[in-house]
Amino acid sequence: MKRLQDFTVGDTFEAFREVDSYRPIYYAAASGDFNPIHIDPLVGRAAGYSGAILQGMCTFSWLSDACVAYLGDPARLRRIRARFTKPVQVGDVIRFQGRCVALEGPRIALELEATNQRGEEVLKGAVAEGHLGDG
Repeated sequence: MKRLQDFTVGDTFEAFREVDSYRPIYYAAASGDFNPIHIDPLVGRAAGYSGAILQGMCTFSWLSDACVAYLGDPARLRRIRARFTKPVQVGDVIRFQGRCVALEGPRIALELEATNQRGEEVLKGAVAEGHLGDG
C-alpha cells in the first residue's frame, strides 16, 4: 500500500471503463434500479438516446473506484461528490482523470474529471477528499 510520503501535490491518475451492453443490466440486478431507460434499448431510443443509458450511480461508483485505486485503500476515501451532466450510453468509453491538489498532514484533496470518448463531460465539479493516516 502507498505510504503518506508516496503522495505529492500534482500527482495525476486515470482509469477507463467501457459500457458494454450488459452493464446496465448487471447494475440493475445489483442496485435494484430497473428503470426501463436503463435496461430496454427501445425505451432509451424513445427518450432520444441511441439505446439504454447507464445508471448514474454506476458511473459515480466507477469514479469512486478510480480514486480508491489511486489512494490504495477504500478506507482512505472519505468524501466524493460530482454533478451528473450527460447520460452515459451503452458503447461509451469513460475516462476518469484525477489530480492531487492538496496535502495537509494526512488529508488529501483530489479534483476529478469524467469524459466520454467524444471528450464530453459526463460528471462535473467532481472532487474527493481522503485521509492517509490511521484515523
